[in-house]
Amino acid sequence: MGQLIPLTPAELDELSDQFAWALSTRETPVIVPGEAILGIEAIAAGVAARGRTILNIVTGPYGEQFGDWLSRGGSHVVELRTPYDDVVAVAAVAEAIERHHPCAVAFVQGEAVTGGSNPTQALLDLARQNNLITIVDAVSAIGAEPVLMDEWAMDFVAVGAQKALSGSNGISAVGISARGWEFLSRNASAPRHSALSLLDLKRASGEAEPVPANIPVLEARAVIKAFHQIQTEGIASVNHRHQLAAASTLAGIKSLGLKAWQRQESACSPLVTTVRLRQGEPIIRQSRGILAPGDGELYGKLLRVNHFGSQASLKSVEKAIGTLAGLLNAAQPEVAIHAVRKVWLASNDS
Repeated sequence: MGQLIPLTPAELDELSDQFAWALSTRETPVIVPGEAILGIEAIAAGVAARGRTILNIVTGPYGEQFGDWLSRGGSHVVELRTPYDDVVAVAAVAEAIERHHPCAVAFVQGEAVTGGSNPTQALLDLARQNNLITIVDAVSAIGAEPVLMDEWAMDFVAVGAQKALSGSNGISAVGISARGWEFLSRNASAPRHSALSLLDLKRASGEAEPVPANIPVLEARAVIKAFHQIQTEGIASVNHRHQLAAASTLAGIKSLGLKAWQRQESACSPLVTTVRLRQGEPIIRQSRGILAPGDGELYGKLLRVNHFGSQASLKSVEKAIGTLAGLLNAAQPEVAIHAVRKVWLASNDS
């Protein structure tokens, strides 16, 4: 077996440029040598400090975990929680800001577990009006919906390539604004010489640097290859394909007499459609194609249709709705398939 050729500086530059392109930013993202949860925890470790009050919006399990990490770092965490079948209301966030005067606000843009998509641009506008540092987990949003780091003034945004971007989960990135870097550098508690140190991972602009030894080579090259395909299609087209998959799935489940798990249809994520289960409706214990059971406490309460990446296609959605129709013993499953196809084709024709 031949020896694995190390990642070159040119490849690392390309990877960084690709993540910057996906984030619509002129900043140089930090390349994280691991799954995106490592980058999210690194943000928490870097910003958390005694004396800092951070508003943490919890609309799913990842937001809850992020709050735990902030507390561990000594921050006073103000939690604004919604039921997992709802997204946060901008008015509620405005009230929390006025009451608690935080220095930063954190939230998940798109929830893969609950199928909800928070009103990201409105939340960021509100944060900017109040001069707050913004922290966004966009791992399940990037590629499925717009993530406009510079235009929306995101200070910290964590992303990965393993969902809508169809890449490996062994490489991720954190976009950090100039304000974000300054916020990090003022924190004496921010880790150094650690896998959680964003300051250690920062690359010096304009200088040739060796490739860090801990960058997983195969995963990095897999992500570069996935980005080539995404760039050929165009990020707007990839977003549209995911939105189309979500709309078609929603039409299919409605035709079967089911409802989305999310209370507001407008809040349904373009990455994953979650289906509300009533008593007596089918519970699956393991995935069947892109149809999957609910995670954790949501098991038995919902089903997930994971129409992301290459599965954001008419064929995949039709198959998932057909499987769901079979589980329900639907009398006319072809009616639901027709509803899927009608939405998909109508949107492509418009």
